[in-house]
Amino acid sequence: MSNLGEIFGSNVFNDAVMKERLPKATYKALQKTIEDGLPLDPAVADVVASIMKDWALEKGATHFTHWFQPMTGITAEKHDAFIAPTANGKAIMEFSGKELIKGEPDASSFPSGGIRATFEARGYTAWDCTSPAFIKDDSLCIPTAFCSYTGEALDKKTPLLRSMEALSKQALRVLKALGNTTTSKVITTVGPEQEYFIVDKKTFEQRKDLIFTGRTLFGAKPPKGQELEDHYFGSIKERISAYMKELDEELWKLGIAAKTKHNEVAPAQHELAPIFCTTNIATDHNQLTMDIMKKVALRQDLVCLLHEKPFAGINGSGKHNNWSMATDDGMNLLEPGSTPHDNKQFLVFLCSVIKAVDEYAGLLRVSAANPGNDHRLGANEAPPAIISIFLGEQLQDILEQIEKGGATSSKTGGHMEIGVTTLPALPKDATDRNRTSPFAFTGNKFEFRMCPSSASIAEPNFILNTIVAEVLSEVANRLEAAKDVCAEVKAILTEYVTKHKNVVFNGNGYSDEWVAEAERRGLPNVKTTVEATKALIDEKNLAVMEKHAVLSRVEMESRYEIALENYVKTINIEALTMIEMAKRQILPAVIKFATTLAESINTIKATGIAADLTAQTELLTEVSSLTASLKKNIAVLEEAVDKASNAHGDTYEQASLFRFDVFEKMDALRKVADTLETLVDKDVWPMPTYGDLLFNL
Repeated sequence: MSNLGEIFGSNVFNDAVMKERLPKATYKALQKTIEDGLPLDPAVADVVASIMKDWALEKGATHFTHWFQPMTGITAEKHDAFIAPTANGKAIMEFSGKELIKGEPDASSFPSGGIRATFEARGYTAWDCTSPAFIKDDSLCIPTAFCSYTGEALDKKTPLLRSMEALSKQALRVLKALGNTTTSKVITTVGPEQEYFIVDKKTFEQRKDLIFTGRTLFGAKPPKGQELEDHYFGSIKERISAYMKELDEELWKLGIAAKTKHNEVAPAQHELAPIFCTTNIATDHNQLTMDIMKKVALRQDLVCLLHEKPFAGINGSGKHNNWSMATDDGMNLLEPGSTPHDNKQFLVFLCSVIKAVDEYAGLLRVSAANPGNDHRLGANEAPPAIISIFLGEQLQDILEQIEKGGATSSKTGGHMEIGVTTLPALPKDATDRNRTSPFAFTGNKFEFRMCPSSASIAEPNFILNTIVAEVLSEVANRLEAAKDVCAEVKAILTEYVTKHKNVVFNGNGYSDEWVAEAERRGLPNVKTTVEATKALIDEKNLAVMEKHAVLSRVEMESRYEIALENYVKTINIEALTMIEMAKRQILPAVIKFATTLAESINTIKATGIAADLTAQTELLTEVSSLTASLKKNIAVLEEAVDKASNAHGDTYEQASLFRFDVFEKMDALRKVADTLETLVDKDVWPMPTYGDLLFNL
């Protein structure tokens, strides 16, 4: 590997490159747009485009593309060559400010949730200059927002950018009311921890379910899973280590600060974590990370699985979204300090987040909802579907003091004596961590642990930004009208703690007792994606998004339709894949096995030897019975799919049919097939088993 300092960000048109190459006046004008949100001068765009083109050509780029994030959840690109023919049969390289600022991809085939009719094709991409351009696959990629001809957001980035502005505006009001006169901007920062599985490419290619759906629809439990807990943080295997090394290099070239890599809990599962950066750039970086993970894997004859639950019976994958708020002059607004009980600013922002999460739990829940995540949430591997907050002993104690009249002390962690004289006494944190909490305070940030591994982090973050902005606006209104700010702060803290303490839970989120306790507290337990989508059209949620100009009513309703349509399509594809595999692979295999077994019995009988054929006969009977059950369950699933696919009218009702009828019948079919897998000769079974997939690297 080349010197890390040299390769890091080498394919990014970042601030250092702009400062070196752009004329000073152009650089300053562009920075004003990036930092202060001022309108971009077209003349500045022309200069930037020309220099960006020259830089890209030096890097070997031949094309440029507006790189955007439609509602598919992945990224989209339309590549145009820099080439422009001349009259003498030659060509010159061109790239204008107009081409930099605006693109016009066909919007007709992207999800719109009814905003656009299929025949209405026009859509626009707009340069997001706050996220740097980069080189990927010999193309200059320009991060952009994507909107319809009529102006509605058709992407993930636009509402995220709007929410960041909304939160900054309200947070600044609060800071100013608290006496801060130096801060001019508040940003949100994110560090998304990405979990993923790696399997051998040859094995992957023999599984139609992995190819079509990203998860195994069939598969009996192997003799060994994760029960020995020997994979977590274990020694990284040679092929995986080589993959991680190449992945790191590719990410570093794009300025993605991949920091941590390790084995996760399940066999074949791993994790990558980057260093924090602003939420918009972190979102772009995570989309790139997922894309590059898959490409690098293929180059090494591997396949990267980002589905939330590729394998039943072992832990699935999530994406921990570590979120905080920071000022442009270097303050982390969620940093407690050494004496958090008298850190007025910290407590105001902390309690604002608590209230926001409690009041808008439905929105936060739907931001972590997709078909794959339904397999994880509530199992003993991921947070439950109940939204709650872990604060730890220190902050819990402070909140209890506030409720009783005022906080006067903070618990400290002290030091831990390990009991070996040569080992140092370790400073302890003020509180332990809680891996079962969906929304946990972890020192100076909140870790939203429910996010799906395959999904964009844009939605959870624009929702989090918006609901916190809403509470901060209430705080600002009260502080700005207060005659005694200190007294009003105390009143706000007492009120918020008293009214919203029910959402704080420091115990075991996996326990049945917590489910019952949460119900007593009135906390919602929304277990499925279909049910969670209702939050997108709840009047309170529509109002908060409209108030802060993050999403209009029409845009919210479109996202509701898109979420339901995506669920229907996903489960339909899974069900059809199951049917095809069961009919064309599993059923013929078990019939072949039963036939061979029957022939074996008849052959032995024909010898006239009085052999004991009990084992063969019982096995044949069991396999034949299960084969009949398999055939019956295939027919039942086909009927359910046909009924759900042809359902007319309300999309929610159709999605409910897929979730509560088709999905349940898929599970019944799987149980029969998985039992057959444990009985049928491995040489006859038509696909690699879990053991083959999870333990062959």
